[in-house]
Amino acid sequence: MADVIINKVAESGLISFDLEKYYPSAPRKIFDLKDHLFMGLILKEKDFRAALLQTDWNEYKDADVAITCSADAVIPMWAYMLVASYLEPVAKTVIVGTEQELINRELLKNIDAIDVSEFTDQRIVVKGCGDLAIPEAAYVAITKKLRPVAKSIMYGEPCSTVPIFKKK
Repeated sequence: MADVIINKVAESGLISFDLEKYYPSAPRKIFDLKDHLFMGLILKEKDFRAALLQTDWNEYKDADVAITCSADAVIPMWAYMLVASYLEPVAKTVIVGTEQELINRELLKNIDAIDVSEFTDQRIVVKGCGDLAIPEAAYVAITKKLRPVAKSIMYGEPCSTVPIFKKK
């Protein structure tokens, strides 16, 4: 008589929740104002406006774009506004910040859009490792999103979990 192997994880009723599915998929671009500084220090309005007119904005089409300045320079507020006015018609998203801030913002926006009704009274395991670096803010956001509806929330893998929340 052969022993039957039973997959207890599959029979447990746990739902594995992978935050990587909500990672932003649009191409990301950085618009660095440093490239438009005179002597790496000063933004000259006339030269800056001329450079923006010569920019191929189609390079940013349907992309998530972060406007930043990687040089230690004082950038007037109107410069960010001017770049945003060129990007708005072509880019999917435009923010001021780093690439990581852009990823975080879009990931949190994707999490916020999740319909949690399918997770009502379910036992959920939020996957803890994968191919992409998921920021801590995403784990906090999904916990806040699922807690009102879930029966329980765990972190890790179905075979090895850390309990986070259990409805009483």
